[in-house]
Amino acid sequence: MEQPANANLFDLQLDQNSINYLNEAARWSRFLSILGFIYCGLLVIAGLFLGSVMSRMMSGINNSDAAVPAMMGGGFFGFFFICGSLIIFFPSLFLFNFSSKLRKAFRGNDQPVLAESFRNLKSFFKFYGIVAIIGLSIYALAIVAAIIGAMVASRH
Repeated sequence: MEQPANANLFDLQLDQNSINYLNEAARWSRFLSILGFIYCGLLVIAGLFLGSVMSRMMSGINNSDAAVPAMMGGGFFGFFFICGSLIIFFPSLFLFNFSSKLRKAFRGNDQPVLAESFRNLKSFFKFYGIVAIIGLSIYALAIVAAIIGAMVASRH
């Protein structure tokens, strides 16, 4: 019941309109990926300097109890920014690879490179889907925690 390796199930082919649409998508995805890389770099720079700026701002406070949470907060936000830049880096990389390989596949009429470009597009959407699921889960937990907190507060 196995099909031969060279047989296509549906014999899909790319007509000139589809190629034009994909070329335009490749240009836009390249632009968006470069913007993602720039934003990623800005987040890393902000994350590296945030802790030192926060500690300098709080160094003038004489109360040592207030300075410790401020320095921890600066470090936390710096770490948060750097983690955020990593979350942005990988989809930007997948999108950049998609656009580069798609353009290369069309220039050389190369089917394996075309398949590789679509693999990168799949990875892009899969990554964002996982991030969306994680984000929705965090929102759901926050809503449950807020409801429980409101119920506890109403009993006192």
